[in-house]
Amino acid sequence: MVQRDAGSRTVDRYLMAYEGRVIAVRRHPAVLLLPVTAVVGGLLLCGVAATAFGLMWIWWLWLLTLGYLLWKVIAWSIEFFLVTEHRVMLISGVLNRQVAMMPLAKVTDIALDRSVLGRMLGYGEFVMESAGQKQALRNVGFMPYPEQLYLEVSSVIFAAEDGSPD
Repeated sequence: MVQRDAGSRTVDRYLMAYEGRVIAVRRHPAVLLLPVTAVVGGLLLCGVAATAFGLMWIWWLWLLTLGYLLWKVIAWSIEFFLVTEHRVMLISGVLNRQVAMMPLAKVTDIALDRSVLGRMLGYGEFVMESAGQKQALRNVGFMPYPEQLYLEVSSVIFAAEDGSPD
């Protein structure tokens, strides 16, 4: 049983009694790049505005970007991608928890997509195809150590089809 993160024990409440956790990971911290950029950019703009125009109240606006970053960090810390021997799940949400789920039997293909930035920072996106209608778990971005995780997820998904480990 592969277990990536001690904090992932929080996902156990979403497991059925007969299934064990196989893979549980958080998204790559690169998902926080936009909020960090907003905080740094806001700091620079507020510094310029406060210095050039004497607008000291402008720092209250910068606190909004800090709040945005804090919210995104909390959301990132409790969001998990989970693969069991029966299903694939994405658990997210701070105040309202969302659990997107797809049975392994419905997964017909999984692809790994990596952008240039993803290759530099070490993340990728999983694209899962399923039998039937469009699923909520089609694209799962910012997956850490993507090649290793892709192989592990593929082995769980496609070993479940024929019952063999290969």
